[in-house]
Amino acid sequence: MNEPNFWDDTNKATSIIDEVNSLKKIVDRITNLKNKIESNLELLNSNDDEFVELVTSEVDDIKKELDDLEIFVLLNGPYDKYNAVLEIHPGAGGTESCDWASMLFRMYTRWCEKHNYRYEIIDEQKGEEAGIKSVSMIIYGTNVYGYLKNEKGVHRLVRISPFDSNARRHTSFASVDVTPYIVNEDIDIEIKPSDIRVDVYRSSGCGGQGVNTTDSAVRITHIPTKIVVTCQNERSQIQNKEKALEVLKNKLYQLEVEKKEKELKELKGEQADINFGSQIRNYVMCPYSLVKDLRTNVETSNVDKVLDGDIDLFINSCLKGIR
Repeated sequence: MNEPNFWDDTNKATSIIDEVNSLKKIVDRITNLKNKIESNLELLNSNDDEFVELVTSEVDDIKKELDDLEIFVLLNGPYDKYNAVLEIHPGAGGTESCDWASMLFRMYTRWCEKHNYRYEIIDEQKGEEAGIKSVSMIIYGTNVYGYLKNEKGVHRLVRISPFDSNARRHTSFASVDVTPYIVNEDIDIEIKPSDIRVDVYRSSGCGGQGVNTTDSAVRITHIPTKIVVTCQNERSQIQNKEKALEVLKNKLYQLEVEKKEKELKELKGEQADINFGSQIRNYVMCPYSLVKDLRTNVETSNVDKVLDGDIDLFINSCLKGIR
């Protein structure tokens, strides 16, 4: 960061700053916990009842911080350290499922904000009446993919539908896909111009002057694999194409890893239909309140808190239970 040409490449500089801030946060966290434990040990040696009571009151907090560090140690997979591309797609169910997809989108953005992770929405397709048809975003931070990799799968919601005039109970599904976002310098993938089809169209999202008035949005289709990547958040068509190509490179790299190292289940997960019986987690708002992860059986009755981004309970339990 002290190099005179540090800001010549803005994207690389921003990435380095994000990494430095994340590493500083980890060092500060460990240092503060170490100091807290040492100071409490000194208080215990004083044999003062008031000090002993004070230390006892902090035991739970220290234990929680130690548990968090234990989770951090578990993030030692080859791709855990990277940023992540998170995509949400509604299942069958029309407006109800589109609304559920937007609720999940809010849940993950709130989780990012709670952990001071930066995120960038690269594509968002609004639903016809409400919610979203699809959304893709890149989340930046140390070990983001490691934390979110087990969020991949189908999420099921049961509630009284706000779109049903008869106030009946509805079940909705949405799929979440998470892939590591690896910087181009670490990816040895060549994309032949003849293997891709590039379509440009007018951005449908809100982006200010210059975004919605020109054909700046870009959709790239990789013909051999049928992978489709879209980007519409940048002002220019060139910038959107560069970002879409970066995401496409990551997806192709992931396919190569799966072929060479036979890690299909670990990285890509088993393909499942977005419907009943294929979900990894249930969110029930009626006739009772419950969020339950079907892989670990971890559950909580505070649905509102979970939908407000408090999903560490499920993330941590999966990291401990799914190896």
